Amino acid sequence: MFIGVVSDTHGRIHATTEVVRILADFDLELVLHCGDVGSPAIVPLFSRWPTHFVSGNVDRVGPLRAAVIAAGQIWHGQFGHLELATKRVAFLHGDDQQRLSDAVRGDRWDLVCFGHTHSATQFLQGSTLALNPGPLGGRGTYSVAVVELPAMEVTIIPV
Repeated sequence: MFIGVVSDTHGRIHATTEVVRILADFDLELVLHCGDVGSPAIVPLFSRWPTHFVSGNVDRVGPLRAAVIAAGQIWHGQFGHLELATKRVAFLHGDDQQRLSDAVRGDRWDLVCFGHTHSATQFLQGSTLALNPGPLGGRGTYSVAVVELPAMEVTIIPV
C-alpha cells in the first residue's frame, strides 16, 4: 500500500498542482495533508484520492473544514489517526510541540506525519517513524513523500 504525505501548501496552487501530477505516477490509496493548507482552493486538487486533512497554524478552520467536507474528503481537526496495512498512523501539523513530542515519543504510533518546520526529515524515536514531507509553499525546498506500508519505506521527492 502506498500513501502520499504532503504539508504546508500555503495556498500555492501551482506547486500543489505539480505535486498532484507527481503523485499520480504512484498507485496511491490515499493522501495525508499535514496542515497549513492555506486556502480552500487547494482541497479539490486532491480529488483523485481519498485525502485526510488536519489544520495548521495558518489555516482558517471554518472555511477549510467546509471545503474538505464539500469535496467529500475527510476532516480530522488538529489531529488525525488511521490504521493502514496493520500500521498505526497519526498525523498533525506540528506547531504544537508538546502534542508532536507526545505522539512521536509515546510508542503508540508506528508512523507520525507532520509539517510546520518546512524541512523534509525522517527519524526513528523508539519504534515510531516520524516523517515531515517538507513544504509545497512558503520557505524551504519543496518536496512530498510517498510511504510504502507496511514496509515503512519512505521516498521524499523534490518538487
